[in-house]
Amino acid sequence: MPKIKLSHFECHYLFEDYGKEITLVFSNSLGTNFSMWDENIPYLKEHFNILRSDTRGHGKSTIDQEIVAVEKLGNDVIELLNYLKLDKVIFCGLSMGGLIGQWLGIHYPERCSGIVLCNTAAKIGTEEGWNIRITQVTNHGLSSILEGTAQRWFIEEYREKYPEKVTQILQNFENNSVQGYVACCAMVRDADFRTELNHLKVPSLIVCGAQDEVTTVTDGTFLQEQIPNAQLVVMEAAHLSNLANPEEFSKHIIHFAQHLTQ
Repeated sequence: MPKIKLSHFECHYLFEDYGKEITLVFSNSLGTNFSMWDENIPYLKEHFNILRSDTRGHGKSTIDQEIVAVEKLGNDVIELLNYLKLDKVIFCGLSMGGLIGQWLGIHYPERCSGIVLCNTAAKIGTEEGWNIRITQVTNHGLSSILEGTAQRWFIEEYREKYPEKVTQILQNFENNSVQGYVACCAMVRDADFRTELNHLKVPSLIVCGAQDEVTTVTDGTFLQEQIPNAQLVVMEAAHLSNLANPEEFSKHIIHFAQHLTQ
């Protein structure tokens, strides 16, 4: 899988060209890498070309900054699209990736035919909460928050049924650089689109997890109400809805894309 030197970092990405008319771009959640979408690809590759990349400071993508802002990560996406000569795409981001999606929809609507905002919010958490996590990880490492992360990401039934999958994604989480994780924690802490969503005119699909305690159904409902052209679906999931039921999640995206072309 290739790397490309963009303006501010080396971007690790995978572009799978299946000869389709539409390209679907995935953006990972905080603490994961683009392998988080692996189980969705078998359902989606019949409908889309697929571009995945590790957000700056995650997976195999590098980072040189102590703090990044959402506009920086949004511009990373635009720069990668320009490099690959992809004009207009459907963008799908989960949690942190959903913040990037909101920024793109507001500032680069001409590059997005549709946006899928999964398990995200216009404002995620509180400044105090993020500062506590930044201090915890800086002082004690990513391993110190593994248990809490598993509980936020997966419902209990999933953790009991698929322990090997949970172990793998937590290993990927722990393998991220502390610098990259903390820098993106600061991005999530500072991003706030509550007063800007009326400017997001791109057709949008909001995906929520009924048991997501991080970004709740109430958060998703707010997005739907504030974005002029948005629909909402709720899945039986915690924070990583795409892994809770990969087939159902993927079908929601396929259905959304089909309506965009009608």
